[in-house]
Amino acid sequence: MRTSFDADPLVRALRFLGLSRRPLVWSLLLGVGGALSALGLAALSAWLITRAWQQPPILFLSVAITAVRALGISRGVFRYLERLATHDLALQAMANARERVYRALAQGDPGYSVGLKRGALLSRTGDDIDEIGNALIRGVIPIVVGAITAVAAVVVMALVSLWAAMVLLVALVVSGAVAPWLAARGSARTIADSARATAESAEATITALWHAPELVIAGRRDAALAAAARADDDAIRAADRGLAWQAGAAAATPLAIGVSLLAACLIGIDLASGVPGSLAGVSSTSGQLTPMVFGVLILLPLSAFESTAPLTEAGIQLERSRQSAARMLALVDGASRSGSGSTDSDAAVHRGPAMLRCTGLDWGWPGGPALGPVGGLTRDLAPGSRLVIAGPSGSGKSTLLMTLAGLLAPKSGSVQAVDDSLQDIELCSAVRYFAEEGHIFATSVRENLLVSRGDATTGELDDALAAVGLADWVRRLPDGLDTALSGGGESVSGGQRRRLLLARALINPAPVIVLDEPVEHLDRGDADSLLAAIVDPAGIFGPRRTVIVVTHYLPGGIDADLTIG
Repeated sequence: MRTSFDADPLVRALRFLGLSRRPLVWSLLLGVGGALSALGLAALSAWLITRAWQQPPILFLSVAITAVRALGISRGVFRYLERLATHDLALQAMANARERVYRALAQGDPGYSVGLKRGALLSRTGDDIDEIGNALIRGVIPIVVGAITAVAAVVVMALVSLWAAMVLLVALVVSGAVAPWLAARGSARTIADSARATAESAEATITALWHAPELVIAGRRDAALAAAARADDDAIRAADRGLAWQAGAAAATPLAIGVSLLAACLIGIDLASGVPGSLAGVSSTSGQLTPMVFGVLILLPLSAFESTAPLTEAGIQLERSRQSAARMLALVDGASRSGSGSTDSDAAVHRGPAMLRCTGLDWGWPGGPALGPVGGLTRDLAPGSRLVIAGPSGSGKSTLLMTLAGLLAPKSGSVQAVDDSLQDIELCSAVRYFAEEGHIFATSVRENLLVSRGDATTGELDDALAAVGLADWVRRLPDGLDTALSGGGESVSGGQRRRLLLARALINPAPVIVLDEPVEHLDRGDADSLLAAIVDPAGIFGPRRTVIVVTHYLPGGIDADLTIG
């Protein structure tokens, strides 16, 4: 039976991390060891200070002095080891989470991943997973350690005075439970607003950085920078709104400490008076309160609150991590609902001829307007066909390509792939989409090509690079194909990057290739000749493969087969 606890997004996320029980227990034990060492150090130091004031023979104090030194050293050692163990646990958990999120996205419907905004995807796989890791470091482990330490402090205080123990218990509950709960409840809306504003800021910043040349040409650079600045200011204001709640909750711990110390003083006075019925259990033989007991009454609560004081921030961290977990799990759940359990790399590529058949096809983003012509697009693309799509920016050219590739569901109508006997075949096995913003990885030239087809031979790679005009460039590299592009896309020019992406398409065995702006960032002459080689049935893709090209630039001699917008 599924309980509300099981449905809590943070609980689900922590299970999703695949945490090993042994490192978690080890981190908790080290944390408890450090906290109990601090508690014992405070109690023993109080006894030693007040006992030394009585000037007994030094040998009477030797065991206590040695124990104080041992506890002081053990506290530092335990805390250092706990930091190492906890951070190692959290870093491993975050690595596992990212691996599992990427695997979920890879195994889901590609259209789901394509439809995600870059800023939101970056935030969910970056900051949100970091916050889930912080739930361990700043939330779960401090709370468990604080609870165990608080129980130990109350038990020790009960040996001195039941009244003092009861007051300390209430004060610790206020500091370690009520204050964190209030802080988490009060900051819940603020955390959500801040996360949303941060994602919008990231999206605006990415747009301003990644599309800087286009924005300058279009005269929209200042507007994009102003939008990024406004989004950043909104994120800062959203974060600041939670400071009042956090300050109020943080004030609970000093107040609880003050009340606890005041109660300890009053109880100490009661003990010293020797009034009958006093609930104290330890006093001198004359019935008076001993200095050692009074020292413990005062110093022990101070040490106990060292473990509960950080729990206000732990409560806020848990709420922050809970919301991050909900966003991350929404990403994973969305990919799982839309996925079929296999990736493109796992699906068999259809190696034979394939016809692409569009019937009344209309396209557009989910929730957005339809972008196709009235009545939809009806067209058969036989093997070896070339389809050149032109139109202004924002007219829906790339959206059409993703629909043809099966990455987006049609608004209406259908797109099918059939073999030479007119039998339906999986669209994802026949069509490969190569985006305008394809990623260049920080690895070798060879590996950057093999992501498209892992079994390509060196000869096939050389032929593809020669076809796109990169043979001389590769020949001049220090290690040829095995030269590492250490900066990824920053290691090559815009034209070299575009040619590398086109070489990936050339070695891919799919019978239908879909190219988005394949000659962008090339010189006019190079763009003309390369686009002509792409659309020519006798060109670089050969006469048996179907090629669909989107471009906003048409050189002389090449006409658009379909104009949008």
